[in-house]
Amino acid sequence: MAGATRSNSATRVSRPLLGLSLAVYLFLYIPLIVVIVYSFNASRVQSGEWGGFTLDWYNKLLHNETLLNATLNSLIIGVAAAAIATVLGTLAGLALHRYKLRLLPVLVLAPVAIPEILQAVSLVLFFNAINLTLGMVSIILSHVAFCISFVAIVVRSRLQGMDESLTEAARDLGATPWQAFRMVTLPLIMPGIIAGALMAFTLSIDDFVITFFTSGPDAATLPLQIYSMIKVVVTPEVNAVSTLLMLLTLILIIIANKIAPSALQAK
Repeated sequence: MAGATRSNSATRVSRPLLGLSLAVYLFLYIPLIVVIVYSFNASRVQSGEWGGFTLDWYNKLLHNETLLNATLNSLIIGVAAAAIATVLGTLAGLALHRYKLRLLPVLVLAPVAIPEILQAVSLVLFFNAINLTLGMVSIILSHVAFCISFVAIVVRSRLQGMDESLTEAARDLGATPWQAFRMVTLPLIMPGIIAGALMAFTLSIDDFVITFFTSGPDAATLPLQIYSMIKVVVTPEVNAVSTLLMLLTLILIIIANKIAPSALQAK
C-alpha cells in the first residue's frame, strides 16, 4: 500500500516536470523549425504567409557567390582552427591528467568561462599590439584560442576513463615513454581526440562574436554574411543557408556523441 502511494506521488510530481520540460524544448526548437519550414516557402515575402512548397531558394543559394565565398571561408577557418586546436588541446588534456598543478586547470579552462565579448576585445588588442592585420589568419588564431579548452576537456575525460595499467604494462615490457604513448595511450584516446576535433570545428564554424571583432573587410564568414543580410530583410536564401548550417552542426554533434559519448557531457 505504501509502495503504491509513493508511486502515485512520483507520478504526480513527474507530470508537471514533464510538462515544463516539454514547454522548454518547444521554446528552444520551434524557432528552428520555423526557419526550416520557411526555407521551403515559395513566397519571397517572409510575413507568415505560406505560398507553397519550393526548392528554388536552395537552387538560388547555390548560385549566390557571396554566400558561397563566405561558406568557403568558414570551412577553411573551421578546418584550420580545428586541426591546430586538436593538437594543442590534446597536449593540454594530457597535461591536465598527468600533472596535478592548481594553476594549470585555470589557465587551460579559463576561455570556456570568459565571456566571448571580453575574449574578442582582448584578442583585437593583442593583434593590434603585434601589428597583425585582421583577416583570415587573425580569425583562425582567435578560434584556436577558445577551441583548445573544449578539446582539452574532451581528451581529459577520455583519459580519466582509461585503464592506466595498460600503459604501465607496456613500460614493464620495455617500451619507451613515447612508444607507450603512441601504441597504447593514443589509440585508446583517439575517439576523444576525434570528438574534440569535431566539436572544435562546429564551434568555429558557428562563431559570430569573436569572428566579428577579429575579421577584416575581406574575410567574411558565413555567420557574418548572414548577419549582414538579415539587417535589411530576412530573405529565403538566409533561411535556406541557416537550415543547411543547422543540419551540418547536428550531423557533427551526432558523430561526436557516437564516437565519444562523454564528450558532450564533459562540455
